[in-house]
Amino acid sequence: MNVFSGQRFAVVGLGRAGLPAAERLREFGAEVFVWDDSAPSREAAKAFAVTRPSEVTGRLDGVVLSPGIPHILPKPHPEAVWAAAHGVPVLTDAELLYRAVRGLGSKARFAGITGTNGKSTTTALLAHILNVAGVPNAAGANLGPAALSLPILPDEGVYVLEMSSYMLERIVTLRFDTAVMLNLSPDHLDRHGDMAGYAAAKRAIFARQDESCTAVVGVDDAPSREMAAWLDTQPAKVVRISGVGQATGAKALPGEHNAQNAAAAAAMARALGVSEAAIAEGIATFPGLAHRAQEVALREGVRFINDSKATNADAASRAMACHERFVWIAGGVAKAGGIDDLTSFFPRVEKAFLIGRDGEAFAAKLSQHGVANEYVGTLEAALPKAFSAAKGGAGIVLFSPAAASFDQFPNFEVRGDVFAKLAREVAA
Repeated sequence: MNVFSGQRFAVVGLGRAGLPAAERLREFGAEVFVWDDSAPSREAAKAFAVTRPSEVTGRLDGVVLSPGIPHILPKPHPEAVWAAAHGVPVLTDAELLYRAVRGLGSKARFAGITGTNGKSTTTALLAHILNVAGVPNAAGANLGPAALSLPILPDEGVYVLEMSSYMLERIVTLRFDTAVMLNLSPDHLDRHGDMAGYAAAKRAIFARQDESCTAVVGVDDAPSREMAAWLDTQPAKVVRISGVGQATGAKALPGEHNAQNAAAAAAMARALGVSEAAIAEGIATFPGLAHRAQEVALREGVRFINDSKATNADAASRAMACHERFVWIAGGVAKAGGIDDLTSFFPRVEKAFLIGRDGEAFAAKLSQHGVANEYVGTLEAALPKAFSAAKGGAGIVLFSPAAASFDQFPNFEVRGDVFAKLAREVAA
């Protein structure tokens, strides 16, 4: 298993992906150095050589930089600046997983999923379909386990990797046998500069594909259609997918957005040789994902829906489109444009309760459109008020924040867990 014997890597950022990456690199025979700007994180990694990459004596074969740490925009981390100046590649752990798998002689295939929204559902759904079909697989990367912590699969196995734009900027040799770009709407523009930079990062999921590969692309938005046109000039087989006017019929996959996710997973599964029967069974039996339009409580006819994964307006629109009338809880750290793109859904909002840093800005926008609303600040304050409002009519409390969580919570998962706990307490 010493596939990286004689190679030296530095891992910067020792969070969910960083420390497992360091451990696996060492298991694979590499000499590993680690660094984190947080002293407690460095203390937790004291089994390794803790030092900045710039202070390592001798060469480095790569710096594995946590996806959340910028290497170009908006301001590169000092160690990324050092790496660029010294010709040391900045990598993602998915790249090193690919090198390890190929270095150990496995012909396992790689399936990559990206897009502004729907990545996690599509990733989990494809893995579920493969399980139904009896295909050995391992799913992870941006969703679930860190890529480099996944097991080495046999030749018939499939790696199902959710790839963020941050990760796609840092692949060098990784080639996906089948890959999908689901949709594109403004997100992470501080990191990529503008929409062109964001689209370029997403397009990297199709890099190095040849005639044996399949490129799946959503065509329900203009930037994605532009990417589809570009793909027509590339060697891979191109499959266009759409969710418009479609429905899966599966309880865990409501709405046109999930119809697109299912179409993507089905197209990728076909490219991997899965039968139509297994695809249909997989879609029908998919249990869904936490924090994605997830019903977490029911009381006095009121359904509480946890859609904490909706960290931008486009993601929130997918959940809002599934309900004719609802009480809305939203707010947090808004992305560019805030909730401007959600105005067509405002007539469905019986009343909105706003939280977080940009909740007051959301309230102002809603008031401009005559939507009843109240800025309450926190989820703890919002839940009882929302329950009371929903009992009077809508029957649904939809928590689809349309904003990031970092003002009040470590991540959207913790935010969703808090909502679910509060919903169950209110509904008790």
